Amino acid sequence: MTASASAQVLESAPGQEYGLRQSKFCDNWYVGVNGGVATKLTGHKWLSDLDPNAGIRVGKQLTPVFGLAAESNAYFSNKPWTSTKTVVRALNTSLLGTFNLSNLFAGYKGDPRFFEVSAVYGLGWGHMFNADYKHDINRMTSKAGVDFQFNLGKNKEWQVYVEPSVTWVFNGKDAFNQESAPLFGANEFKAAASAAQPNYNIHNGYLQLNAGVVYKFKNHDGRHNFSLVRFRDQSEIDGLNDQINNLKAELAKKPKEVVKEVVKETPVKEINVSDLVFVTFAQGKSALTKEAKKALDGIASGKHVSIIGTASPEGSKAINDKLSQDRANSVAEYLKSKGVSVDEATGKGVQGNTSNRLAVVYVK
Repeated sequence: MTASASAQVLESAPGQEYGLRQSKFCDNWYVGVNGGVATKLTGHKWLSDLDPNAGIRVGKQLTPVFGLAAESNAYFSNKPWTSTKTVVRALNTSLLGTFNLSNLFAGYKGDPRFFEVSAVYGLGWGHMFNADYKHDINRMTSKAGVDFQFNLGKNKEWQVYVEPSVTWVFNGKDAFNQESAPLFGANEFKAAASAAQPNYNIHNGYLQLNAGVVYKFKNHDGRHNFSLVRFRDQSEIDGLNDQINNLKAELAKKPKEVVKEVVKETPVKEINVSDLVFVTFAQGKSALTKEAKKALDGIASGKHVSIIGTASPEGSKAINDKLSQDRANSVAEYLKSKGVSVDEATGKGVQGNTSNRLAVVYVK
């Protein structure tokens, strides 16, 4: 069995204006614990001989719909079989694919819903500590279940779930080449001889009801879940650039006015538009474009400058503060390489409702 997965920025489909913010490998990981009871599907009185279990789950959401998780559970009871003379009778470790059905059919809106439904399915390895037969038994297993999830906490960083599931234990031959029993035991080796190959057989199945709690680790953007960003089409970008150019033209007509929003007042002299160099950036980026470098090349070596980085209003405050600082740093590093002295390089985040993706350089 093979599986392939990739993480990427999802472009918005026609008619949509939002898409997923690019995630990194360290994003969208979680860890959790769970516990419950299991019982055979056949061969005993219904819901009798309940087998308590407990386990851990570690996983990563690759998209708001699809994820992968590794889970391992320990089973403690010997019922309905004879004792293995061990505290833990069996272990089952699985690699699961998780499918968020709520996001699949209703879409992801930027935050998890309070209540969601997910499906889980995967293959695993079962290990029974078989003291009676003087050797352990290993089996291939398969699990399928449904998670009823409740997302809690201020940032939806906690999740509580209830999971009914069925685990199948595939029979086979043990290390001594004898016909052996299912993972969780049987009275006779011959009982497994008719099912030597992997198959989803009701007689090899175990119904399990577990409850668990999960903690989602913080992502690089400070959130605990996937973030959405607003996409702008080229016409909107062109309109914003026109607005910037118009503002520049208005400032040029008033060279004695001081630009107060993004540059500090100084007791030495008033700041005129001729003292300012405006640098624009692509959405969500801090790398300098060719046009930006061309504008900065006009600042002579040996000059002293102060730099203010800003961001456009979309996105969280934490993201915009970091992005604006990164933009100021990019400009500062470039100017330093040209022999310009940088007195200050500060990110101001969003400055008012008209703030845009800018770095303003004040040439002293």
